[in-house]
Amino acid sequence: MTPEVTRALFSPRTIALVGASDDPAKVAGRPLTFLRQHGFGGEIWPINPRRETVQGEPAFASLADLPGTPEHAYILLPADAAIEAAAECASAGVLVVSVLADGFSEAGDAGMRRQQRLLAAVSGSQTRLLGPQCLGVVNVSRKIALTANAAFAEPEIEPGGLMVASHSGSMLGALLSRGVARGLGFAHFVSFGNEADLSIGEVCHGAIHHPDVTAFLLFLETIRQPEQFAVFARAAWDAGKPVVAYRLGRSAAAAELTVSHTGAMLSDGRAIDAFLADCGVASIHALESLLEAPPLLHIPRAAAPAGVAVVATTGGGGAMVVDQLARAGAPLARFSEAFKSNLIAADLPAPEGPLLDVTLAGTRPEVMGKALDLLAADPDIALTVAVVGSSARFQPQLAVQALVDGAARGGNIAAFLNPNAPESLARLSAAGMPAFRTAEGLADCVRAWMRHRPPRISPRPLANLAGNPTPLDESRSLALLSKAGLPCVSTILVEASETLPDLPFPYPVVAKGIAPGVAHKTERGLVRLDLPDAASLQTAIADLCAQPDCKQVLIAPMVWGVGEVLLGFRRDPVVGPVVMLSPGGVLAELYDDRTVRTAPVDDAIAREMIAELPGLQPLTGYRNLPPGDVDALAAAIVTLSRLAAADDPVIHEAEVNPLIVRAPGEGVVAVDALVVTA
Repeated sequence: MTPEVTRALFSPRTIALVGASDDPAKVAGRPLTFLRQHGFGGEIWPINPRRETVQGEPAFASLADLPGTPEHAYILLPADAAIEAAAECASAGVLVVSVLADGFSEAGDAGMRRQQRLLAAVSGSQTRLLGPQCLGVVNVSRKIALTANAAFAEPEIEPGGLMVASHSGSMLGALLSRGVARGLGFAHFVSFGNEADLSIGEVCHGAIHHPDVTAFLLFLETIRQPEQFAVFARAAWDAGKPVVAYRLGRSAAAAELTVSHTGAMLSDGRAIDAFLADCGVASIHALESLLEAPPLLHIPRAAAPAGVAVVATTGGGGAMVVDQLARAGAPLARFSEAFKSNLIAADLPAPEGPLLDVTLAGTRPEVMGKALDLLAADPDIALTVAVVGSSARFQPQLAVQALVDGAARGGNIAAFLNPNAPESLARLSAAGMPAFRTAEGLADCVRAWMRHRPPRISPRPLANLAGNPTPLDESRSLALLSKAGLPCVSTILVEASETLPDLPFPYPVVAKGIAPGVAHKTERGLVRLDLPDAASLQTAIADLCAQPDCKQVLIAPMVWGVGEVLLGFRRDPVVGPVVMLSPGGVLAELYDDRTVRTAPVDDAIAREMIAELPGLQPLTGYRNLPPGDVDALAAAIVTLSRLAAADDPVIHEAEVNPLIVRAPGEGVVAVDALVVTA
């Protein structure tokens, strides 16, 4: 966005309300009501050809009758009339047009054509479009409530540092009301709707250097312009302004059905989640966490691995937090003997487990303060979660104030209050401390904080995949991947009537029937394993070729190893190339044990992916199990990820399942593959 467009979006001095209603209770009447209620000091020009006044304000019959050119026009008309009004605004030189109406791309093919007409109406002009389905823009500090969202009847909104950007306009009100109840302050609210022109990435990038913005809260349905989003996310990281995202459901792209396991296993939006993580965005799973996460994300995380400690004035509340943290996968600190000695010397209990229960004595500020200082000084503790019991309800000057003082002395402290304690929560929030109403929300945010990492992707345009995706048979798939540098098993193809040739590899062998359109051969009974000699192979070939549509048989040597993985990639139409790793075999889709990254990855990221999966831990020699060649597996991940990110997209999607991992030094080998060409 240009500086002029940025100012017209966030801080317009003149606003036209096209189709403004005289009835404040109607949707089209709310923007005028809220602008005046919250104290907007600029010019408001209601446009309504049927009235001389609107809600007591002089009204105008058309855009041409205005005393000047508005900087921002909010179009409150139905869809087709809104398109005409947008064209008039573009001709008049309006910098920003927001469109409230629905009935566009969300409404099927007819709606998509209508949205294309809307974009054409402003094309070639200086006008930028917000929406359609836009419930408006709010700048709290400038008292600009240009919105049709009923929640902004809120009598007073506290200025603060949170910028809320949402595809769903109604969720602006949900976050506003919850934030007001917590005493939180906001900078901006922006509703994007269908995001036809101005995107979340572009608009938020324009707000990064606003001094009143300290964090971005995103309510997402999908990622529509990933390049702009990645640029924004990197700039926000560099500016020290965390980005927190709640992703709603599945994107339209992720609902595609594909022929490979890889596509099916990404259909829950894993590709978008991987993209967000690689952009440096913290993803959370609970709506309340959007509001609660930013103070925690402002706490720097140590480079060295360290755990989370829990100190509590209530044993039950502390145990509940420990349980939720463990379920969320947060590493819990284990107190060393030296640390326990320090606790005993300070007249504090020395626990055997991860919970330091200081009991009711911890409500005394001096007791809680001693515990917090000892925990802050331990290099094995990255974060202390303090759980305060009933005293938080009516006596915030006790343990709660000790938390504020401990954080001021330099401790990394997050607080969970067992009772409903609004005054204590407000005191903690005013001090900028992470404070949580539920143990589940706390665990959600700590999980996001522990996984939060710097952006690692370079924004790049999505590949143009021409033509229809075409699956290749296993033989051609393996040949293509082998040519790209992935270790693959040797194969030969034979026809049903063909005399069995001499094999270029020893017995035992595997025989697989090749049938058009059959991607998963085991489901059709087209695999024969561990054939010891030529006679058994000849019998297997005859048997396989008797199956419907099977005219060829692929023969390969039997390969053994210490483990199997599924390694795949796809060029996701939303976020671009991604690579996925999971335990392999015919049951791969049954287990929710997979990890995804945007491609390409380097060796360090590949090893990180391997380490994340519980199902692959046997490859590391877990409990004296025979280890696998993890070095070769990491190299294979890197190789496939580079193929995924190639500028010339010959391959749309590829999957190796299984990739056999052999003993250390013996490498890996792909024994089955499916490639989909573009």
